[in-house]
Order: sequence, then structure tokens, then C-alpha cells
Amino acid sequence: MPRTKTDQNLIDADRDLYSGLIRLHVMHHASEEPIFGLGMMEELGRHGYRISPGSLYPLLHGLEKKGYLTSREKRNGKSLRKEYRATPLGRQALKAARSKVLELLRELIEGE
Repeated sequence: MPRTKTDQNLIDADRDLYSGLIRLHVMHHASEEPIFGLGMMEELGRHGYRISPGSLYPLLHGLEKKGYLTSREKRNGKSLRKEYRATPLGRQALKAARSKVLELLRELIEGE
């Protein structure tokens, strides 16, 4: 069945809501170990987020530009892939966000 304009508006609204959660998820994993695009897409998929390379890579580049991630190219067989890690600034931002997420979670749970 084709999507209606209302369906597309809901999908776009969901993307807006989830984009911050996706960024936090990426930062969480990048603070634990090096991450790479395809691996992160698979990880996000396990949590129900569908994100395309055309959305994920600009997100990673944006986090790198803000100083939250650093990257380096690493050889994987015959190909090169970019590995990302959280910077000290990124870890600090994640720590601050964690307290905000916990505060929101408490409000969401109390509101039920």
C-alpha cells in the first residue's frame, strides 16, 4: 500500500525525535570501543533504528567536526575503513547527556 502524506509526516517526525537518541547511541559505543559505519548501522538496527549510510555518515562527520569523535583510516583486508572513537570532549558531553536522559526517563515513567 502506498504511503500517504500523513504517513510520511509521521515518519519524518519520528526521525526528528530519534535523531538525538541515535547520536547518543553512537557516542556511547564510540566511548567504549572504536566503531565504524557499517558496524554501527548493524548495532542501531538491533535496537530498531533504521538508518541509511546517507544519514549515518553525515552524522558521524558532524560529531567529528564538533570534536566529539576522532577518526582514522584502518586497513581491513584490501579495503580501508574509517574508525571512530570518542574524544575527551565527546566523553564529557556523553556524561552530561546521560544525566539529562535519566531525568527525562524519570519524568516519562512518572507520567504513565
